[in-house]
Amino acid sequence: MYAAEMSHTAAPLVLEEGQRELLESVARSGTSQHRLVQRARVLLAAADGLSNSEIASRVGVSRPTVLAWRAEFTQRGLWRFGQVAPGRGRKPSIPQEVVDRVVELTLHHRPAGATHWSVRSMARQVGISPATVARIWQARGLKPHLVTTFKLSTDPRFEQKLVDVVGLYLNPPDKAVVLCMDEKSQIQALDRTQPTLPLKPGRAGTMTHDYKRNGTTTLFAALDVLTGNVIGKCFDRHRHQEFLRFLRMIDSQVPRKLQIHMIVDNYGTHTKPEVKAWLAKHPRFHLHFTPTSSSWLNLVERWFRELTDKMIRRGVFASVDDLIAAIEEYLRVHNNDPKPFVWTATAEQILAKVRRGRVTLQQLSTQN
Repeated sequence: MYAAEMSHTAAPLVLEEGQRELLESVARSGTSQHRLVQRARVLLAAADGLSNSEIASRVGVSRPTVLAWRAEFTQRGLWRFGQVAPGRGRKPSIPQEVVDRVVELTLHHRPAGATHWSVRSMARQVGISPATVARIWQARGLKPHLVTTFKLSTDPRFEQKLVDVVGLYLNPPDKAVVLCMDEKSQIQALDRTQPTLPLKPGRAGTMTHDYKRNGTTTLFAALDVLTGNVIGKCFDRHRHQEFLRFLRMIDSQVPRKLQIHMIVDNYGTHTKPEVKAWLAKHPRFHLHFTPTSSSWLNLVERWFRELTDKMIRRGVFASVDDLIAAIEEYLRVHNNDPKPFVWTATAEQILAKVRRGRVTLQQLSTQN
């Protein structure tokens, strides 16, 4: 069959510069499929003039495979490189009915004595390996071990408030500053009952699970949407008196020529008569209220999360003063190089998602 080739070495393959670069990249790859790496090495060796038998020996494939890959390259180059022809290649080892059974149980049923499936409980139920269950879930984006929280606002003015706030993010007014303001209340100064152990090779840093409470503080913060800069101040309490003090602080730090549009939630301190009277005397302040149960709409909450993750959660504070000093340090470092959070979702996109959620909730309520 191959008598013609046995009499002489096959002519080297002719590779264009771009083709050689691509094949060399695949041949060096540590993540590409092994068969693709082999094919790339075969074609490169063929371009270097090696015989088919020598290529097969070096790469670890059969001589007919070398001939087939050379012929395919000669016919169509690298077009659809490595794609397995229909009907060829490894056949699925998991029957489709088993896959359908796993998906059906995952989506519509729960195991006895548990709220959700694990790979092991599903494997026992269906009679396959846990690794197979994991592959099925991964291929279909199923994550029964995870749950996220949500709540749809019942605010009768939800749409009006949403459009107002998102409009400030996407189309802020001229000669104005947009501030996202909120209070992070009851931040605890927690000390551990025993000294923490430092990080070392082969072992994570450790801290005791129990703690001593040394008091609390409340952080008032206003995030500048445009620059990412944060105006912040810690107070002992969380009343309208402290809110007024914080408003005066903002008034002193924002240039007089700018209007101040402030996004706040519906907490009672923001609508006290004393606050309304102060705002009436300072007409450059404009308060915009987020809908109820919609704290996600206030960008300062994103900044609060970073503060918690980077400074508070793993902190050890012997007193409230230590806690306040840590918060002020984080504020100072952040404001030395502020990075704004960029809002991209339009009001129409959010409203469409909310409507879908309400339809789903309505369907579930009807079924129950």
